[in-house]
Amino acid sequence: MPSHARPKPSRIPRSLLRAGLVLSAAGAALAAGGAASASAAPASATDTGATASALTGALLNSAAGGLGPVKDLKIDPLANTSVDPLANAVGTQIADFKPVGTNLLTDPLTGGGTLRNLPLVGTLTKVLPG
Repeated sequence: MPSHARPKPSRIPRSLLRAGLVLSAAGAALAAGGAASASAAPASATDTGATASALTGALLNSAAGGLGPVKDLKIDPLANTSVDPLANAVGTQIADFKPVGTNLLTDPLTGGGTLRNLPLVGTLTKVLPG
């Protein structure tokens, strides 16, 4: 096959690889916390309440350690740079109506926003520990 007809291998963007690595690390931290709490000695019938609260505490601590950094991860790696494709806002105004533009949606991202700063997702992240 000639070299110009050979299919080009697809490359995954570096930011997507980093996000996958962070999510993998968060999953590993959650799994390690669960494994550590599962390997504890079995409780007697009188210790069931204390064990359940200890297990819940261990699970929440490991989840907070794994999900905390993900909630503060910068979504747009090109934010605040001159080559950010999301910084190109488009707007229009018809007659005397209020102007409408795309910057309402892209400003939280182009300003270096994280999951906590996004309008809808930010309120949902408050439910997650971390």
